[in-house]
Amino acid sequence: MALRKANSYSKKKVGAFTRKSSVKSKAYIKTIPPKIVTKFNMGKDDVSKLKHRLTLVSCENAQLRQNAIESCRQYLHKGLDEKFMNQYFFKIFPYPHHVQRENRMLTGAGADRMQTGMQLSFGVSMNIAAIIKPEDKLFLIAVPNEKAVIFTREILNKIKPKLPCRTRIDYKFLG
Repeated sequence: MALRKANSYSKKKVGAFTRKSSVKSKAYIKTIPPKIVTKFNMGKDDVSKLKHRLTLVSCENAQLRQNAIESCRQYLHKGLDEKFMNQYFFKIFPYPHHVQRENRMLTGAGADRMQTGMQLSFGVSMNIAAIIKPEDKLFLIAVPNEKAVIFTREILNKIKPKLPCRTRIDYKFLG
């Protein structure tokens, strides 16, 4: 089944739903969706030579689904790798841990006989998200020179529509 629209979850105020236990009776969550994002640090290991740092920072509360994080990661990593040949450092800060639930509802003729409505409406685990607050760092990119900063700003502006919250780019020169 397809994923539910992100606006069903993205702006809601929420407490973390993460109780996972190896003891089955103590776990609130019986099945946890698999993690999609596996790499959080990419590029060059020696960051000390990269003096220009760009950080994408959140401006509001949101739930950032792992699908959005992975699509941004792939786009940024591909663009940076093609342009700079491993002369950059890229880090993802939010870690998806919050399990999102969905109470599936049927619509149409005869649907009232096939579902329980609001009885047992706790929902089934559907996806994993990271809970983002204002001023949280989302992505950090370190690059070697000014030309790279211009390209990196352009590529960061292209991923902004993929994210459920308003963001800004902070720049720092360590010289």
